[in-house]
Amino acid sequence: MRTAFAKYEGAGNDFILIDNRDGGFTPDAALIARLCDRHFGIGADGLMTLSHNAEIDCSMRYYNADGSSGEMCGNGARCFALFAEHLGIGGETKFFDATDGLHTARIRRTKGWSGEIEIGMIAVREIRTGDGWWFLNTGVPHYVEFVDDLTAVDVCGRGRAIRYDLGRFPQGTNVNFVQEVGSGVIRMRTYERGVENETLACGTGATAASIVTAFTRQPAKNHFRVLVPGGELSVRFSHEPHSQTYTDIRLAGPARRVFDGMFDSENF
Repeated sequence: MRTAFAKYEGAGNDFILIDNRDGGFTPDAALIARLCDRHFGIGADGLMTLSHNAEIDCSMRYYNADGSSGEMCGNGARCFALFAEHLGIGGETKFFDATDGLHTARIRRTKGWSGEIEIGMIAVREIRTGDGWWFLNTGVPHYVEFVDDLTAVDVCGRGRAIRYDLGRFPQGTNVNFVQEVGSGVIRMRTYERGVENETLACGTGATAASIVTAFTRQPAKNHFRVLVPGGELSVRFSHEPHSQTYTDIRLAGPARRVFDGMFDSENF
């Protein structure tokens, strides 16, 4: 079966997007893993389908590069919103659901196949703390640890060990190493669960890192620039004083359509 797809990236996080409003594409874990393979497939950090939703603009379903179903992906959602824009779905503000709930996306600007997209994230109401680490859910679980020299961190080695520390994190976790740069500015590197490698950016991770930085080190800040290997993201939020509750969380950054094409599932 031949299926049309488009490849998008947001700050170096890259994704395969499929318009599945006709229901013709059946997600299969093994097929998705082969499509995301960077040597034998299209190559991506994940795959998303866009499907019809009679009550809102559309529905997003996200799958990790290993083929497993994912709850949410911040940069993926921004690429998804630009994909919907290119398909003529919704207005300047788009409403869609993912496994973790309802989201809004605002198209800040577009130029050709690129755009600046702002996405609304779910509220955070609990932050776990341990010996030098913090843990929270920003749509998916995230571990945050501060380091003095981000370039010296063995992201894959240490990240993999923490990700599979099922004693502390029974469902596994994404792992973020964060270095403070200045007031409202941090650098971040991420080991992503489901990709099982370091990625160039992580939107839910940038959100987690910003919230933890505000919670522990910069309580007066509610807007952060997050510098990642693939570019820069922006996170802002509201905070209920003397609580672990963060609401009105907005993640913003670039997104771009890279190319489109067709694949034959029998070839994978």
